[in-house]
Amino acid sequence: MIKIICFGTFDHLHKGHLNYFSQAKGLGDYLIVIVARDKNTNKETTYDENQRLSEVKKQPIVNEAVLGDLENKYKVIEDKQPDILCLGYDQDIDEERLKKVLVKLNLRPEIKRMKAFQEEKYKSSLFRKN
Repeated sequence: MIKIICFGTFDHLHKGHLNYFSQAKGLGDYLIVIVARDKNTNKETTYDENQRLSEVKKQPIVNEAVLGDLENKYKVIEDKQPDILCLGYDQDIDEERLKKVLVKLNLRPEIKRMKAFQEEKYKSSLFRKN
């Protein structure tokens, strides 16, 4: 079984997020979605972490959804041992730095960047403005 992990804040869950999940799920068998904790997100959110988690859990394509760890953002990766890490097109993550950190943790998942889906229309920041 190929396990995939997606990360994100997922405020105002929308078609762009669902497309992200779909692209990720297309790479394997079991999709785990990690929802950012309120304390750890670098964005102002409309919904709190439990509301956002609840909405993600309702998605049929998602096999498992959990909150990220409050202190160690890599702990969930260590716990879940994914084969693939999927990053959103707009996530500000240095992939090479991430690979190095994961290797130090004896983790070697493949890292894939997902494509945007109508980002001019489906972006959480646009929903917050409205």
